[in-house]
Amino acid sequence: MKVVLLAHTPTPEQTVAAAARLCYSDTDVEALRESISQERAEQFVEMLAGFGHESPVEHVTFTFGIEGVSRSFLAQVTRHRIASFSVQSQRYDHFVFVTPPAIAAEPELLREYENAMQQSIDSYNRLADALAAKYVPEFLAQGCTEKAARTKAEKKAIEDARYVLPNACETKMILTMNVRSLRNFFRLRCCNRAQWEIREVATEMLRLCCEVSPALFRTAGPSCYCGGCTEGKMSCGKAKEVREKFEVIHGETR
Repeated sequence: MKVVLLAHTPTPEQTVAAAARLCYSDTDVEALRESISQERAEQFVEMLAGFGHESPVEHVTFTFGIEGVSRSFLAQVTRHRIASFSVQSQRYDHFVFVTPPAIAAEPELLREYENAMQQSIDSYNRLADALAAKYVPEFLAQGCTEKAARTKAEKKAIEDARYVLPNACETKMILTMNVRSLRNFFRLRCCNRAQWEIREVATEMLRLCCEVSPALFRTAGPSCYCGGCTEGKMSCGKAKEVREKFEVIHGETR
């Protein structure tokens, strides 16, 4: 998989500080923002975090490009509703699939998995060919040229044929979230109990965010990073190891 940070709100800490101060100031908006130094903005962000005042951070967004992930990942990430998604169409002429590491590590399981993927590919191709052959005469009857009829038939055929494709199908997307949503996303998806694929993506997203704005993401990560585990009896029992991992991401030494 590949995760890249495509864009983010410029001077994010100043933007958050200005949004928070504006609520209690009669100063011109632009002047207010320009009057806040980077150091003061970071102090303000820390103070807001202490108050639990999170609405100002919603004014800062981060946009990521995510590639090499599965449709299974897509189903999970879109549960985070305060976000914007642009996702690659699943009208494939062929498809690449994602293999879970646990399956890749076992030759026998990998052979069974690859056979299943090939069966899906074969079924998809047979259905697409059969449906296209069915639709061509229909488009010809509507007055389309031979070329146009075949193009339209192929497009319509794969819309139905793709129903046999597995969750393993690879996809790519552009994802935008504000900081408040990202913090919630990291709390849930950086956790050891999150599914491996979305956990890896979330962890890389957090690393990229920390490079841009360590102040806004100082405590971001799974719940056990800066507090206690919230998973109860379902806890992974590895809070110490998890904290050490995220200390490295944050560049901290506790």
